[in-house]
Amino acid sequence: MGAAKSRHAVVIVGGGPTGLMLAGELALAGVEIAIVERRASQELAGSRAGGLHARTIEVLDQRGIADRFLSEGQVAQVAAFAGVALDISDFPTRHNYGLGLWQNHIERILAGWVGELAVTIHRGIEVTGIAQDDTGVELDLSDGGSLRAEYVVGCDGGRSLIRKAAGIAFPGWDPTVSNLIAEVEVAEEPKWGIHRNAFGVHGFGKLKYEIRDGEVVYMDRGPARVMVTEQHVGPAGEPTLRDLSEALIAVYGTDYGIHSPTWISRFTDMARQAASYRKGRVLLAGDAAHVHYPTGGQGLNLGVQDAVNLGWKLVQVVRKTSPESLLDTYHAERHPIAATVLRSTMAQVALLRTDDRTNALRETISKLLGMDEPRKRLAADMSGLDIHYDLGDGHKLLGRRMPDLDLVTANGPLRVFNLLHNARPVLLNLGEPGGFDITPWADRVQVVDARCAGPWELPVLGAVTAPDAVLIRPDGYVAWLGDSTQLGLADALTTWFGPPAAA
Repeated sequence: MGAAKSRHAVVIVGGGPTGLMLAGELALAGVEIAIVERRASQELAGSRAGGLHARTIEVLDQRGIADRFLSEGQVAQVAAFAGVALDISDFPTRHNYGLGLWQNHIERILAGWVGELAVTIHRGIEVTGIAQDDTGVELDLSDGGSLRAEYVVGCDGGRSLIRKAAGIAFPGWDPTVSNLIAEVEVAEEPKWGIHRNAFGVHGFGKLKYEIRDGEVVYMDRGPARVMVTEQHVGPAGEPTLRDLSEALIAVYGTDYGIHSPTWISRFTDMARQAASYRKGRVLLAGDAAHVHYPTGGQGLNLGVQDAVNLGWKLVQVVRKTSPESLLDTYHAERHPIAATVLRSTMAQVALLRTDDRTNALRETISKLLGMDEPRKRLAADMSGLDIHYDLGDGHKLLGRRMPDLDLVTANGPLRVFNLLHNARPVLLNLGEPGGFDITPWADRVQVVDARCAGPWELPVLGAVTAPDAVLIRPDGYVAWLGDSTQLGLADALTTWFGPPAAA
């Protein structure tokens, strides 16, 4: 006998970084949700992704939780293109850096945040199938039970069962290169650092490190992290210690007596993207929606930002304050962002080849990226600070991230990001106090009168004209700007936060 069926507004399948972030976003709004996670605990075998880019740190700051991550990680310049470092320390943001922090820690901290909110997590259970009808989705579970949800979000990784069960195509490019990555004990001291040979890039690093004066200093104890490019694209399926040993011997002539692996994984430069991020009541986020080579460290960051784009939209649709069509803006906004990342990683994979001609090309690109303008453009892309949703023509800020300005309000000094901690939209009035009356939306949008002294500056674009008023979405992007004539404001409020309440 399975467990009795429980009903939720939203069921999230997969409790990795994307699923956890989405759960937090929905729970902040009091939406009743459950996560189904196949792992028995949040523990992650191995360390996986290595950190956060600047925009992801900002997104966490918008929710008031960035310090939890910053206090445990190493702040560093992490943006790079095909191995060419891109410094963003001159970018106009409080977080003009990335954060070195392994994914197992990122997940643990996110899970701690989600644990403070009302979220049911079903652990050690897999979804075996889904069926959607007009009013919801039925999920069959591996323990014989089932769940029912109004909406289901597949955050269940590149081999997503939810994507397959919903019949969403996953077009893209087949792999041309594969790497083995592992955490292992070594019997002999390996060649530390990065090495190149005729068929690729390889490296040994120590897992435990500190950053001192901007330099990475490795600790002498603990397991090694190894990455090796295979001579030929490896087969699908789980790689073994023997596969790793053979790959190392092909490169180094020895496997350094590797043993006791914590985990071994194979990744390729396969690049695929869901044809649609939504099919009826089923949505996809994170690796379930897009997979690509990990160079540039985009994957986890993309997923967390998918979640923050989708969360507030799902809240409004579940609450019926917005029509279901609002969910289509999730695909419209996020699909092009991931498509750009896919192209960027494909370009980087091409530059990582080690033949003489590619080396010459990489030197040329490296020279270009030594110039300010190309560096700024690519670094803004890689760090996520230059994301631009197409919300029409007008002010340069429209559809871009709202800068975290210092404000003076009746309640004292505030940062813009302080206003977003509860994931609610904000109409920020910087003109005459009390100049905006949005009574029909008063239950949904907070109006804040404030003064702002500093300059308005954006990465790449530089200084922009300060508007009198800005409508900021819960994800921190600008939905409208204008002045006391309020031209277009009612339309923007209706588009993003539902039709006006009846008087």
